Amino acid sequence: MTLPDSQMISEACQKRRTFAIISHPDAGKTTLTEKLLLYSGMIHTAGMVRGRKGRKAAASDWMAMEQERGISITASAMQFTYKDAIINVLDTPGHEDFSEDTYRTLTAADCAIMVIDAAKGVERQTRKLFEVCRLRKIPVLTFINKMDMPGRDPLDLMQEVENVLQIHSCALNWPIGTGKDFCGVVDMASEECLFFTKTSPGGSQKAAITRLPLHDPEVKNRLGEEPFQTLLQELELLGLAGNPFSQEKFLAGEVTPVFFASALTNFGVEPFFDAFIHLAPSPHKRLAHNDKGEDIEIDPVNTPFSAYVFKLQANMDKRHRDSMAFLCICSGKFERDLVVKHHRLGREVRLSRPHGMVAGERTTLDVAYAGDIIGVINPGVFAIGDTISLTGGFNFKPLPQFQPEIFARVQPKDVGKRKSFDKGVLQLTDEGAIQLLYPYDLGGDLIFAAVGQLQFEVMQYRLKDEYGVDTLLSPLPYQCSAWLIGDLQTFKKTTTALIVQDRLNRPIVLFGEQWEKQYAIKQNPEHQLVDILS
Repeated sequence: MTLPDSQMISEACQKRRTFAIISHPDAGKTTLTEKLLLYSGMIHTAGMVRGRKGRKAAASDWMAMEQERGISITASAMQFTYKDAIINVLDTPGHEDFSEDTYRTLTAADCAIMVIDAAKGVERQTRKLFEVCRLRKIPVLTFINKMDMPGRDPLDLMQEVENVLQIHSCALNWPIGTGKDFCGVVDMASEECLFFTKTSPGGSQKAAITRLPLHDPEVKNRLGEEPFQTLLQELELLGLAGNPFSQEKFLAGEVTPVFFASALTNFGVEPFFDAFIHLAPSPHKRLAHNDKGEDIEIDPVNTPFSAYVFKLQANMDKRHRDSMAFLCICSGKFERDLVVKHHRLGREVRLSRPHGMVAGERTTLDVAYAGDIIGVINPGVFAIGDTISLTGGFNFKPLPQFQPEIFARVQPKDVGKRKSFDKGVLQLTDEGAIQLLYPYDLGGDLIFAAVGQLQFEVMQYRLKDEYGVDTLLSPLPYQCSAWLIGDLQTFKKTTTALIVQDRLNRPIVLFGEQWEKQYAIKQNPEHQLVDILS
């Protein structure tokens, strides 16, 4: 019996879990992603982010520079099945220099996993990313990682999450021992002890699990009298002082469920994933603006196919030398070769050769549903933030753009490589990896702008690796900027400030010092200087 389309879409949506993993650099985010691939059966041996010679690199870090440095530079999207759920995981850059890419990626997530280092607690970049989740009303699960290493007291960590992030925390499991004594977790709902055993060095294979009721005599035998009594005291204290868990409050962003584990050894990883697929929401309604400027809701099941572009990435496959547009499907059903309305261009486009992604590997898709992330070849028609749909008549909210803080001029060392240089720069600016600013004087030099210094390093690396162009970078003496809203002719600028325009011809003011920017704001009450465009 063939199901009606609406029922098929509804059932497909209910299975989807689309989420991003956020953290401060080196908290273990990419390692956790790798273990999700291991436990889903997508890979048989987990690779390490900082692999020793001969050891596998993490599957989600496909760019050569990521594998060399051991950090995530681009947001990668992967889809696979875990038990009964269809997982769409967005592994985001942890380094703050790539926060703009991370913010754009978070718009595609229905949920987030916040990874915290047990020794370091809530770090600066974690706070920033959590605030973005709060603003977008994205529910957050907390994964306290590295419990196998010397770390802080678990209760202190939970209290810090509450105090720093201003959200209630609720432990859904509790560590049995810490550091070298970390051997398992207590499942708070079932009051079972889950003891883990290594089955391979370096956590490359799944950990074995032994389940025992908390008050089974074998638990005391395994732990010893004193550690067992300590565990009971911690659980009693947690029962008295801890917050009760509510699925409704979790989805409303008022409480974060907390899990303790070690992604490196796989201890606590499988129970976390099992809990995640039950707790995390399926695709939800999204806000859009119709042609009259009114807010409307796009329902994932009842609205025909719609999606928006949240990321562009060139040269993922050097054999093809193409650009990939990543689409977040917001509603309906996608089918291969679908002809859709491109809202910005006002014309129809055919979505041929759609791909699902596992790191840099492509698989051709015939069908996808709301919540899925798909890649389509970009023949130069897609830009970040573009809305496409079957019906037309609306646009999803624009993606945020952040003011650059670092500026430079960049030239090819070999003038004979100018054509390749221009092509590479165009691709990188299309991706949002770097911003290009244009002088109002047509004879002036182009200015390259970035949110963080590492973006320039990646730009130079990719121009060399993907386009064969060595470059010279000359830093410029500007430290901050802002978009200018108001009459350009009447704006009073400081003598060292420079007014340029971005690629959409919007004026942007560059300042040498932060105080100059504040002075310009006071001197121009009729104008606005904006740090974030959204």
